[in-house]
Amino acid sequence: MVPVERPSHMLIWVRTGRARVLLDDGTEFSLGDGEGIWVPQRLRSRSLTITEPGTVAFPYWPDAGVGTWELTEPMRFDVPDDWHDWLIQYFNLQVTPFTGHGYSPAGVADLLRDLGTLPTAPAPGEASAASALLDPPTMPKAAGARAVAEDLIRDPALGLTVKEWAARVPSSPRTLLREFVADTGLTFEQWRLRCRLTAAVELLAAGYDVDPVAARVGFASRGGFRRAFHQQFGLTPHEFSRALAARTPAGGLTGRASAARQADNFVRLMRTGGAAAHAPDLLPAAQTPLHAIDSHVLSWMYRGSGYLDIDARRYERLRGVATWIPAGVEHITGLHQDSISLPLGNASTADLQLIEPIQVQFPRAWDDYLMFCSISARTSLHPIDYDQTQIIDLFAEQVAAQRALSVPMPTDPRGREAAMDYLRRIGVSAGSADFDLPADVHRAFHEQTGMTFARWRYAARMRMARDLLAGGAKPSSVARRVGYAHLPAFSAAFTRFHGLSPREYQEREIGTA
Repeated sequence: MVPVERPSHMLIWVRTGRARVLLDDGTEFSLGDGEGIWVPQRLRSRSLTITEPGTVAFPYWPDAGVGTWELTEPMRFDVPDDWHDWLIQYFNLQVTPFTGHGYSPAGVADLLRDLGTLPTAPAPGEASAASALLDPPTMPKAAGARAVAEDLIRDPALGLTVKEWAARVPSSPRTLLREFVADTGLTFEQWRLRCRLTAAVELLAAGYDVDPVAARVGFASRGGFRRAFHQQFGLTPHEFSRALAARTPAGGLTGRASAARQADNFVRLMRTGGAAAHAPDLLPAAQTPLHAIDSHVLSWMYRGSGYLDIDARRYERLRGVATWIPAGVEHITGLHQDSISLPLGNASTADLQLIEPIQVQFPRAWDDYLMFCSISARTSLHPIDYDQTQIIDLFAEQVAAQRALSVPMPTDPRGREAAMDYLRRIGVSAGSADFDLPADVHRAFHEQTGMTFARWRYAARMRMARDLLAGGAKPSSVARRVGYAHLPAFSAAFTRFHGLSPREYQEREIGTA
């Protein structure tokens, strides 16, 4: 699902390439590498962004509470290099349901208890129940309700009606309301209120004033915020803030509060032209709640490391690793300190057969293209002919190329480099002509792999073709990817190597799966 692009300010940052931003009054801004533009909320709905080929441009939707007192007109600005990774992480937090408690809910519950708003001597188990008031509400399991809940976790201020949410998911209003009650025990209105109040606690704990907090979490008036907060926690937001000033709860800022504080600092950077602006630390370690969705999700580690937990098994995710997370499987994804991941796209169960995670390593040279895939998958800034299923083919090709390394590799440095160069260009230069290698390299290749270089190339092509067929690619498409201009020639070569035709092999493997 593409998250709702809410009514808010808009920020465009060009990481590489060139883009044009056109406003309704005819004003045009041209942006190059490392440049950005701020479009205030009143102009955002009438703007158009056009990017040139090869451009990676990130769109953002800072909430309406950011910068309203400082930037009311469009502003073009330069982004210092040391802010680039923070901007990538800020994008990630807008399109994924990561959370992270920097404060201790139990510590805040103790504070409320000391103030007399919770029992001073709770019965066994009551303390944890009190602390749970400060946790995000239970996430619904049904696909439609979960999609709505994840958008509200990202931005509690979203004010869509149930009918509008149902149209976006898509679902019916009645079904959506029924899913919230069945999965969480709360009505939609109760769930959204809990979500807003939980976010309010995080922002108040970060030192924000009451009025900006009310606006950021979706209350139309200070009075409404005051009444809801008092009913939930037994004291007003002002009383809570004063108590926090005297006694800071254990832990630092939450991910939400850190992002909000840093977004404000970024607005100041734009306003001052970068003067005395130091890049913030990246957000702390974070993780998603336990959840499952109805489509496969491909997630890529751009920086640092993370993990995927399914039942009792942990899949480590290192820099450059992309992971398909199966549909319908409850899981937790997490990031370690100073780490960034990005979602690359989704695949339906009809388009991809997957029962357990699959991982593949992408080299650093792929970074810009994978960021482009993430932006295209999760925002409206994508090519006119964008097809999200292309990410399936991209991943399958990389898996197949990686597994082709299971063919014996030479230890001679020159021979290994020739082998890797061949694998990188396998769909372009996989013909029969021998590469221009010295005789001693050909000899070392044969001695160390048991195959001539020509035979090794044939084996690598067939190993890659086998994996692509098992992944569901059409034989004609596989033929082209491994360097055969004509399907009959590929079929004959595959049959000689595997003893089955491409079609027979695919039917056997998919049938077994």
